[in-house]
Amino acid sequence: MGKMKLALIGCGYLNEIVANALKSGYLPDYELVGVLGRDYDRTKDFAERHTCKACSDINELMSLKPDFIAEAASVKAVQSYCETILKGGSNFVVLSIGAFADAEFYERVKATATQYQRRVYIASGAVGGFDVLRTAALMSPITASIAAQKAPSSLKNTPLFTDDLLSITEPRQVFSGTTSEAISLLPTKVNVAIATALASAGPENTAMHIQAVPGFKGDEYQIVIQGEEVRTELNIYSRTSSIAAWSVVEVLQNAVAPIVF
Repeated sequence: MGKMKLALIGCGYLNEIVANALKSGYLPDYELVGVLGRDYDRTKDFAERHTCKACSDINELMSLKPDFIAEAASVKAVQSYCETILKGGSNFVVLSIGAFADAEFYERVKATATQYQRRVYIASGAVGGFDVLRTAALMSPITASIAAQKAPSSLKNTPLFTDDLLSITEPRQVFSGTTSEAISLLPTKVNVAIATALASAGPENTAMHIQAVPGFKGDEYQIVIQGEEVRTELNIYSRTSSIAAWSVVEVLQNAVAPIVF
């Protein structure tokens, strides 16, 4: 059997890791055929580095007949392209899971994937443990909560940011609500919360708390799931966002593996 054709949406830091992982032999069942990015010059540079085709729109990417497309671009890219990708016969690996906070869009994508017999793979990004969360949710009704610690500067250009956050000396809670509310305020910052909520109690029923912590680097998430029979706590710290890219590599490995973890 020939190799699976892989295409990428987004030509930044994260998909650079995915493309390099392929080069380094982590994805021997795939060949990289194309990339689509917002900036055509950057897309062309990326394509030259990884010997694939630079595409200027989604139709050009789909004309390469990819079996899998992996996204590391934006919520908007997922919303714009997801249905086209599924209808065009490709499976879709998604990092910008915030797109699925919109329940109507989520249901439409599910229906399209079913109709065209394709799959959307939700990469775990900076968290994990979806198998445990989903197992617990099957056993009994559950409550879910996520606490996130972030560097004050990482909240810049969001409604939660105020200048005095840069000079705090103690941790400060900057958000408390549901993951649905969090995503409407921070569309690019809480993808992990939406992924966790979708895998467990749902975005409306998953509480989210965000703390700004002075001197903090990276991201830390504490996820607590409580059911009648199972309680689980996950604590995940990542210094950089590279864990998100490696979670895509893991999804792609599992999608074609003879033994699935």
